[in-house]
Amino acid sequence: MHCNGKEKKVLIYSHDSFGLGHLRRCREIAHCLVEADENTSVLILSGSPIIGSFDFRSRVDFIRVPGVIKLRNGDYTSLKLFIDVEQTLAMRASIIEHTAKIYDPDLFIVDKEPLGLRGEVEETLKLLRRRGTPCVLGLRDVMDEPGLLAPEWERKQTVPALERYFDDIWIYGLPQICDPLEGIDLSDSVRKKMTYTGYLKRNLSTHPNPVTLEKIHGPYLLITAGGGGDGAEIMDWVLRAYEYDRNQPLPAVLVLGPFMNGESQREFLERANNLPDVEAITFDAHMESLVDRAVGVVSMGGYNTFCEVLSFDKPAIIVPRTMPRMEQYIRATRAQDLGLVRVLIDDGIRNPAAMATALRHLPQQSRPSSTVVPGLLDGRENVKKLARQWLKRRQQPLALAQAD
Repeated sequence: MHCNGKEKKVLIYSHDSFGLGHLRRCREIAHCLVEADENTSVLILSGSPIIGSFDFRSRVDFIRVPGVIKLRNGDYTSLKLFIDVEQTLAMRASIIEHTAKIYDPDLFIVDKEPLGLRGEVEETLKLLRRRGTPCVLGLRDVMDEPGLLAPEWERKQTVPALERYFDDIWIYGLPQICDPLEGIDLSDSVRKKMTYTGYLKRNLSTHPNPVTLEKIHGPYLLITAGGGGDGAEIMDWVLRAYEYDRNQPLPAVLVLGPFMNGESQREFLERANNLPDVEAITFDAHMESLVDRAVGVVSMGGYNTFCEVLSFDKPAIIVPRTMPRMEQYIRATRAQDLGLVRVLIDDGIRNPAAMATALRHLPQQSRPSSTVVPGLLDGRENVKKLARQWLKRRQQPLALAQAD
């Protein structure tokens, strides 16, 4: 039963098979929507095993579906359960559809994967279309290089889904950085659905207890690898720079990430303990406060860290990964061309002297604000406006809507 009065309900789907990126972006969007309207509530469907480690604003809640993880060969496996991945995916699809049926949202936002993981959201999209519920696809600024994305979307039958199920496509970035669907043969009607929102500006968490550092109390450089599942190389390179150059002007705080394997975590924590000017922690759910307090940032350049670098106006060195996707490399090099960040390419050798020199120069590097890019951080405001339009439309009786 649809609620009467002014209450508006948003459902967000995030497949979360790896890392923190999707979850953190969806959480940011949820917070921005409830901030815009005190009568809006948001429910997030997520497969992230650590969603419970994050705090959520009032009127934002989540349902955790059973987790899956992508293997190196591209296959998926169940994260925790001793059951076949097909059974896990069937459970996930059932939970997602049942939640949508009962929650009956006024707006459904799908993050990144139009049909969900292995098509698990398609039945839910069909259900909500029958009910007249607006469905939106949200895409990060960069997906992958066109030569890889086009065949992937062809295989997943994604383009027909954009025509069939989605009313709008929000791109959380700017065309100056990337058109995430470049190289994909899209009809004019699909192209007309695409709106570039700008990046999602981050604010300091209202959480009263930002992480307390034990060794480092003054200015520092922040080294972050996002979820950390593929962050061992950047951490090793920075540690080798501090081991090589014992007179670095600024200390470093390393955030290893919750998905870094235990052996690498133990090694890096031990090496950091042996250096007076390096402190390592595994995870902090309030990264904004660590970024805000840093003099400069070294990262792999995932979407959320890039937003934080822009939001808190920090000089940044980006060391992008190039496997399994070129996403970070594309974002970093385009941002460097605009003068927003500096890129340091991992050549496999990872010369400690090269990193030590880059770290020395980082505080003197230009801040992102020294380059004027119109609309760069307008994402939150534009998402609020776009959502308001669709929610208003849903609140009016639709001829197409029918009881399910």
